[in-house]
Amino acid sequence: MRVWRVFSVLFTLYMLIRKRERFLFLSPLSPEKLLQYITLLGASFIKLAQVLATRNDFFPPPYLTKLKILHDELPPMDAKTMQKVFDRAYGRDPFYRFEKEPIASASIGQVHEAWLDEQTKVAVKLRREGIEKQVKADIRILTSFNALFRPLFSHYTKHSIEAVISEFSSMILKEVSLNQERANLIKFSETYADMHVDFPTAYEALSCDDALVMSFEEGYRFDDAEALKANNIDIIPLIKTLVKFYTEQMLVRGFFHADPHPGNLLVSKEGKLILLDFGMVKRVPNDTRIAIIELIKAANEQDYERYVSASKRMGTVAYDAPTAELAEFTERMFEIFNNDALDSSSMQELAFEVLEQTRNLPFKLPQEAIYILRVSAIIEGLGTTYIENFNGIKDILPILQDNIPRALGAKESIVETIIDEFKTLPLDVRAFRNAIYRISEENLSVELSKPQLEVLEKSFKESLSPVITGIVLMISSLFVLMYDHALENYALVLFGAGVLRLLFRKG
Repeated sequence: MRVWRVFSVLFTLYMLIRKRERFLFLSPLSPEKLLQYITLLGASFIKLAQVLATRNDFFPPPYLTKLKILHDELPPMDAKTMQKVFDRAYGRDPFYRFEKEPIASASIGQVHEAWLDEQTKVAVKLRREGIEKQVKADIRILTSFNALFRPLFSHYTKHSIEAVISEFSSMILKEVSLNQERANLIKFSETYADMHVDFPTAYEALSCDDALVMSFEEGYRFDDAEALKANNIDIIPLIKTLVKFYTEQMLVRGFFHADPHPGNLLVSKEGKLILLDFGMVKRVPNDTRIAIIELIKAANEQDYERYVSASKRMGTVAYDAPTAELAEFTERMFEIFNNDALDSSSMQELAFEVLEQTRNLPFKLPQEAIYILRVSAIIEGLGTTYIENFNGIKDILPILQDNIPRALGAKESIVETIIDEFKTLPLDVRAFRNAIYRISEENLSVELSKPQLEVLEKSFKESLSPVITGIVLMISSLFVLMYDHALENYALVLFGAGVLRLLFRKG
């Protein structure tokens, strides 16, 4: 039954990506049924669906709506299983008091209240029994089915789907390790200690791979508008803090929390932001970070060709994609989101219409971009909860633009920046002299970028495919003739088909 549900979910996703309503006698699941199956399949597929929910170009609005409301919440472990995990983690109970009824239960683990003494309250996260084994099995099933469906898709769609599956598999295997989560929490707390955001404190001596003990952080959910209003907490400065915080993470330091959904974002009674759950923490490679900065700068200046060029460097647009056509598409999208006369639903409707017209353009989804897009979508969703017609282009871009000098390594003052530049001048001069020397010695090597290599690989495969097919058909005709001379006509047809395939290949 599990394998059938996995097949049904993946078949539906692939059919939606291909914009097909039927294949042979099979139809995709309805949005409601898809949501039900994903929930029943548990951790792996909930996480995968949450990643896919960022792809407006893959799925029609009814499915996106269902995927976006998918919560990572499951019934808790039964008392006997919970006790088994607890005993494996501790042997002897180290707590002054431990509440056996969990206060939260997600796909990876569940959280309990506990006390180290009469005053010190902590949160204890217990990992679900057998979750690591289940996740590894799910990844094997997912990879097998992907190999089955792979031939049905274009070159760029294949790359996007494989990037999603590869990144998802890597991330969820890290997320099921509470040791990894503890390390992420400690590193994050140290890196962003100056950002005016609170984090739990990990109790390392009481933690292991099956249990993570942290200080108990109390507050209101970021999306609980009524509670925030009742406690006279102004949400607008908090949204600005959140945007600035994520700008620092993704553009300046390249180390970011990839799962800022409302359940992981709390607001204290004092009006301070609290961030929880560090299972999904990512590093942004430096070249991707620079590409994002260029993308933001081009977007803020509405330089659409430079925006497309930065998108190619980031890997979200194929290297050989038509720049002029994509620049026109980008300009239309910006016009929609900059139109103050449109409400959020009208913007979305118009944006989907434009995306529908451009679905055959070679868009891609590299691994590095998956969680960046997801984080951007979540933050924009949180903004729309409180600010009417809030959107990333109008409201977030100026904040990002203000942080670009720091992201590129500029100091707080111009004097400090100039001093830094002078310090690196001798190294720059030496590098320049080395380059001139190599040119004069005819020893200058040129390194192709990954996107260029992908284009060459694609062209090579397209050129080679008809040649291989033609040769196989011609050799097959010889085998048919050797097997039975009476099949001479069939052999001639195969040989002729092979010759035609060689003669009428592309290019």
